[in-house]
Amino acid sequence: MKAVIPSLFGDIRAAIIDLDGTMLDTAPDFHVAINRMRAELALAPLGIGSIKEFVGKGTENLIRRVLAVDFDEPAAERHFEPAMASYLDHYLAINGDYSSLYQDVVAGLDKLRSDGIRLACVTNKPLAFALPLLERTRLHGYFEVIYGGDSFARKKPDPMPLLQVFADFCVAPQQVVAIGDSSNDAQAARAAGCRVLNVPYGYNHGQPIQDVDSDGIVETLLQAAQLISAQHAAHQLSTATTP
Repeated sequence: MKAVIPSLFGDIRAAIIDLDGTMLDTAPDFHVAINRMRAELALAPLGIGSIKEFVGKGTENLIRRVLAVDFDEPAAERHFEPAMASYLDHYLAINGDYSSLYQDVVAGLDKLRSDGIRLACVTNKPLAFALPLLERTRLHGYFEVIYGGDSFARKKPDPMPLLQVFADFCVAPQQVVAIGDSSNDAQAARAAGCRVLNVPYGYNHGQPIQDVDSDGIVETLLQAAQLISAQHAAHQLSTATTP
């Protein structure tokens, strides 16, 4: 497990938290919707393990990777639009039906909020799916701002959504931590200049999370909140006692 560098988190004022694979295990929803789409195309169902490896870079990438299992690139592009339309219909119909909260997500969000940490959710999931899912799971109210994969011209791993959160909250990059399950979150944070923590569960495109360039791995969102709280207290004490 990659050790966390505590000194980086003493002045954190805001957290940008990913959705799929970080707060919610949504792979079962993807699994159902994708295989219903594949059935309409007369394609064999895929296992959930394969689908987890395709998650994280937005819906368009997800569907292209699913089609690439059966088709070469030109054929996949020919099937892309009907496949996307079918998937979106099926996903909207079951959004959240098969998803579940990861351990200590609510406790972590409660701790962050009680400590005065401002919260934003930045996901590559389209807002039309992200907002009702957050409402259904009663997470929506924790976040001052919520951005999806279609909120900007570019999505994670591009830093654009994170830079907007800095502007929304009027905070410096070093006062923000991004928390996510994949290299997308870490790359976006590095490019934006903020701190980044990864969780060891979720969907990192089938790659070990230990190989990601981050500031450490935390077991749960609650552990991240406790780390930030402890380091903030230490930072305050250090500041108060410095001549």
